[in-house]
Amino acid sequence: MTDSRWELAEILQKKGWMMASAESCTGGLIAGACTDLSGSSNWFERGFVTYSNAAKTEMLGVDAALIEAHGAVSEAVARAMATGALRHSHAQVSVAVTGVAGPTGGSLDKPVGTVWFGWCVAETSTSEMHRFAGDRAAVRLQTVQLALTRLVELLDVAAPSEPA
Repeated sequence: MTDSRWELAEILQKKGWMMASAESCTGGLIAGACTDLSGSSNWFERGFVTYSNAAKTEMLGVDAALIEAHGAVSEAVARAMATGALRHSHAQVSVAVTGVAGPTGGSLDKPVGTVWFGWCVAETSTSEMHRFAGDRAAVRLQTVQLALTRLVELLDVAAPSEPA
């Protein structure tokens, strides 16, 4: 998979937009991947590491009843995390991830490798679920890569880059 961070940085800077992340299973790896790039303060506004359910509620405003009804690893919670990241930041774009990285914690309905993604771009919310193979590190790496690659795709649709 290609490194989409440079393209992400370029698109966000052209639009004058900032990005926020809300992370559970990746524990800040998305924010880390973004801020590894020099100049990222021009487009990366902040990251929330909300590993516990209480953190999702306290930091992002995710309704505890939503987590109780659907579980932390769910479409509803991923969307609420992405929305909450925007509400609690100065960003125009967000990505959220919540999943089971393993090796423990999986269930029949949500086996290890299950990750829900939520994105908010141009006031439009999108979500997807993916199941990744591999150990904990592999699941987390694939999650970061997909989160950022898909964000670039969504930005291209919402705000196409102008021809050179």
